[in-house]
Amino acid sequence: MTIHNSEIAACFEEIADILEIQNENEFRVRAYRNAARVVAGAPHELSSFIAKDEELPKLSGIGKDLSQKITEFLKSGKMPLLVELKQKIPLGVLELLKIPGLGPKRVRTLMQELKVQGIDDLKKALESKQVTELPGFGEKIAHQLFEGVVKREAQNRLPTRVLWIHAQEIAQGLLDYLRALPGVKQAEAAGSLRRHVETVGDLDILVAPHAGLKARSEVFKKILEFEDIQTVLLRGPKKLAFVLKQGMHVDVRLVSEQEWGAALHYFTGSKAHNVAVRTIAVKKGLRISEYGVYRGTRRVSGATEEEVFKAVGLDYIAPEMRENAGEIEAAAEHKLPTLLLTSHIRGDLHCHTTASDGRKSISEMAQKARNLGYEYLAVTEHSQRLTVARGLEPKRLWERIREIDGLNEGFAKGHGRPAFRILKGAEVDILEDGSLDYDEDLLAALDWVVCSVHSRFKLSREKQTERIIRAMDHPHFHVLGHPTGRLILEREPYDIDMEKILQAAVERGCFLELNAQPERLDLNEVHCKLAKALGVKLVVSSDAHNDTEMDFMPLGVAQARRGGLEAADVVNTRSWSEVNKLLRKR
Repeated sequence: MTIHNSEIAACFEEIADILEIQNENEFRVRAYRNAARVVAGAPHELSSFIAKDEELPKLSGIGKDLSQKITEFLKSGKMPLLVELKQKIPLGVLELLKIPGLGPKRVRTLMQELKVQGIDDLKKALESKQVTELPGFGEKIAHQLFEGVVKREAQNRLPTRVLWIHAQEIAQGLLDYLRALPGVKQAEAAGSLRRHVETVGDLDILVAPHAGLKARSEVFKKILEFEDIQTVLLRGPKKLAFVLKQGMHVDVRLVSEQEWGAALHYFTGSKAHNVAVRTIAVKKGLRISEYGVYRGTRRVSGATEEEVFKAVGLDYIAPEMRENAGEIEAAAEHKLPTLLLTSHIRGDLHCHTTASDGRKSISEMAQKARNLGYEYLAVTEHSQRLTVARGLEPKRLWERIREIDGLNEGFAKGHGRPAFRILKGAEVDILEDGSLDYDEDLLAALDWVVCSVHSRFKLSREKQTERIIRAMDHPHFHVLGHPTGRLILEREPYDIDMEKILQAAVERGCFLELNAQPERLDLNEVHCKLAKALGVKLVVSSDAHNDTEMDFMPLGVAQARRGGLEAADVVNTRSWSEVNKLLRKR
């Protein structure tokens, strides 16, 4: 079983949570939290070193003890300390940490004062009003916790879904294995993973084996030897179904070469898209299935997806757009957009360094940006109000401005590389009254200002919308960061009138961000389409907190493609001088 860095990081976070619940030494807690961040941001999968029987690379903040724990986990699949700690607390306690507003300290208080050991206990304590009497809680927190409990109960009744990036990580390991099998010609993921849907429930994998029953039988046998399979559910003549050790359900289908395109289209979906395409086919006297396109009993096409679309008079539709949301009509009229590509992106306009809550220096982030071929990188540390993220007080930001000026002088000298520029920026909090968290002089000294809501998420729809639009009135408001504030599977978006905000952006000449962090992907594809229709330019940014997170940019591009965005719709497909011209129009 391949263990990914994200799984190691999750174990360290869980250890830190339990230690904090147990009121252990804060330095020990901090060490595990730091280790989780470092491992999550490591540039290479640590399991690859163990596979080659090599020592783990030296990572900042990871000493001998933690390195040994990582090695043991990668070799055995177990982390004894975590197992030991879990035995010392009730089973339901860690589930409490998934309730918004509950951190380890509050969980400890609930355990000590009210003997709460799980969600059921918490719900009873909330209903009896006991929680409101605890120090550090009160009615407002109690109400928030009750809402969280209700949502958690609802989520627990739904099929399990995971973030796209985690599903992709799991699928990639399986695909790498399948493609290396001698009897396999090609293997691809279909379904919601291929459409880049924000969350994925299960995996649909298509495999084209070499011809012949013997080859198919050999491929089946080899697939079932994949080390991450936990339970085999079905073994049919053309289909395998199993559950992986990571908990994900997988359907693997064997498909012939002549069926490949039809099967890939069929199993990619969405269901609504497929129904609409089949309806068009029927009107043309055709029948489309996973096996091909037929006229009567005669198979007329299906080896490629392009053939399938052409058979019904449609231009090829990219997987990200297949939701029956206007893409079929556009394909019939030859009016599909030329979708945004990652190669169109010329700079990243939102990132953090060690000056605030990032984990790499400004030089390291700039080096990564240059390696990606970018022309510019906006360094946007948090503003002073966000103390939890070590937001910069004005003095520190002025110092950062001077530091960037010095770095840019070095870049200007060239050193045989293309021109590159670090932009002086900040991610500035939008305060409750709509004012910004820095004064006019400081904001005027910045090249790029990301303005974001980080507090008071529960304001009414009217007040939250007014708050943001009032902030947009500021002449140095450039872009609204992660506009709805959502965290997928964790936190609902705050309530805003998105159409009103987009219209305000048009009138004021400012932009909205499409944040590429996998748990944000904010804006969603519906908002992207609305922005395009209203003429609002969007900024696709990584919001990277270390250099490896700058690789999230393609996730933001995929989300933009789901919304039908083209290069012209995205600000940072332009050179910095062209972006500056847009800003000057303000």
